[in-house]
Amino acid sequence: MSPLPSEVIASRLESIRAGLPSSARLVAVSKFHPADYVVKAYEAGQRLFGESRVQELVGKWESLHEAYPDIVWHFIGPLQTNKVKYIAPFISMIESVTSERLLREICRQAQRVGRTIPILLELHVAQEETKSGFARSELLELLGAIHAAPEEWRGIELRGLMAMASNVADEQQVEREFAEVRATFDAICSSDLLLQPESFTELSMGMSGDYQIALAGIDPRTYRLRDLRGASLGREAPY
Repeated sequence: MSPLPSEVIASRLESIRAGLPSSARLVAVSKFHPADYVVKAYEAGQRLFGESRVQELVGKWESLHEAYPDIVWHFIGPLQTNKVKYIAPFISMIESVTSERLLREICRQAQRVGRTIPILLELHVAQEETKSGFARSELLELLGAIHAAPEEWRGIELRGLMAMASNVADEQQVEREFAEVRATFDAICSSDLLLQPESFTELSMGMSGDYQIALAGIDPRTYRLRDLRGASLGREAPY
């Protein structure tokens, strides 16, 4: 496959950004794409990139961080506990926290490098076994544990939720799943489970095929910030 010219990448990004409300941010998915694609997107004004392979992310960070220190890297895929240590020194956010065990390891590695790492807790709403995350009851139980013993969870900042809808053609099903995410988010925000409720402001949901459905149910007066993982820099890639 021949490399994509800069203008194609810029056009693809702009076509999506032009339709986003001011309350939304686009996470450009750069996994499987070379570092020079990231540079081309950077030159087109993109700063926030999503990666889901630790080795690939570390390689891109090492090659780009000195020349482009303001690139913001989010980890958006399945993360093994034994690999957290490789991204803890520089990652801007881990969006895909799917278990208490993983969260504890993020805390441990963040303390090791003297950082506080922003994280999103992944809520499982899709009707697919391949999708991961917490059930709503598990999520509330974890938040209760964090609230009860915050000293055990130093090194993280709870910033919100991430979720992926089912990969189906039934838009009503996708709408219901996104509605469940918003309802869970609202329930958490109105509860007393958050130690820093002013920081819990982000919903990350919506990909190339369904981000417009995700946006349709968002009231920008209510949600200060959202991340849309809605653009792959080159070919379409699974998230």
